[in-house]
Amino acid sequence: MFESIQGLLDEHAELQVRLSDPAVHTDQSLARKLGRRYAELSGIVEAHTRWQALEDDLEAAREMAEDPEFAAEIPELEQQLAAAQERLRRLLIPRDPNDSRNVIIEVKGGEGGDEAALFAGDLLRMYTRYAESRGWKTELISANESDLGGYKDVQMAIKGSSNDPAEGVYARLKFEGGVHRVQRVPVTESQGRIHTSAAGVLVLPEVDEPEEVEISQNDLKIDVYRSSGPGGQSVNTTDSAVRITHLPTGIVVAMQNEKSQLQNREAAMRVLRSRILAAKQEEIDAANSDIRKSQVRTMDRSERIRTYNFPENRIADHRTGYKAYNLDAVMNGELEPVVQSAIELDEQTRLDAIGDDA
Repeated sequence: MFESIQGLLDEHAELQVRLSDPAVHTDQSLARKLGRRYAELSGIVEAHTRWQALEDDLEAAREMAEDPEFAAEIPELEQQLAAAQERLRRLLIPRDPNDSRNVIIEVKGGEGGDEAALFAGDLLRMYTRYAESRGWKTELISANESDLGGYKDVQMAIKGSSNDPAEGVYARLKFEGGVHRVQRVPVTESQGRIHTSAAGVLVLPEVDEPEEVEISQNDLKIDVYRSSGPGGQSVNTTDSAVRITHLPTGIVVAMQNEKSQLQNREAAMRVLRSRILAAKQEEIDAANSDIRKSQVRTMDRSERIRTYNFPENRIADHRTGYKAYNLDAVMNGELEPVVQSAIELDEQTRLDAIGDDA
């Protein structure tokens, strides 16, 4: 697996030269693309340098093993070298090409009526607070509120600032897609009985430049209508809401939060591009069986991935086996251990797939 390192080291050095050229930065799209690749390779270069230094230190310690002080260092250096080698192996796993992207996250109340909508609101708050803890910015794009609070469906953009794909918003949140099940006593329950309901989450990589996803106007069916609020009442006297159907894929996006038809159309196109990009990536994954079998994430809201049990203060991820009794903290944004468990499982399955093919 380490045979490919020299080529990556050479690419890193070449990118360093290119990024020092002011002419490159006149094309911001190109500069961003090169910057992300450079950040990704920088991690590999640092890990490789660390691995080589430890190999040299261990070799020197073994040569001087007759001296008790050097001999005593050998076990510790062997442990450090094994850890450095494992880190380098994981960094060499081919990354998802969308890892460095920002995301549009959609949360939709599922089975459970008003309680499901309330839980959808809780999930949105959880993701908002998790984003804040990582220094990311959030932007509410569209929200369809329920009568008792919460959301029938809601869409939020999350933007990060790191060029390192491993720290990208999509890299951290892509495993959140699927059905999130909640078990608790609803606020509407007078008998104190525990109910089970669910909300669906979809995580879409956001398109950086509109040109990345070409959409012909002839492929779009655009309808306009009046916005409506909870209970279906009209909240606008003009036809400002927009529904866009992408005819080749059948993808439909509706927006009504903005007062202007133009603003709603721009927001709908933003989400449509992300959905088309995600659909294209799914096709690529499906065509590559090795990648497909190593994926923990899903773009499908029908797969139950996690249970939130409020009476027991327990959260359980059904894919990774992660379980903890700090649900209150998780709902307050302390999501990192849950996210990390999915990342580690995905890395391990990718490593196993590489080993099977070797």
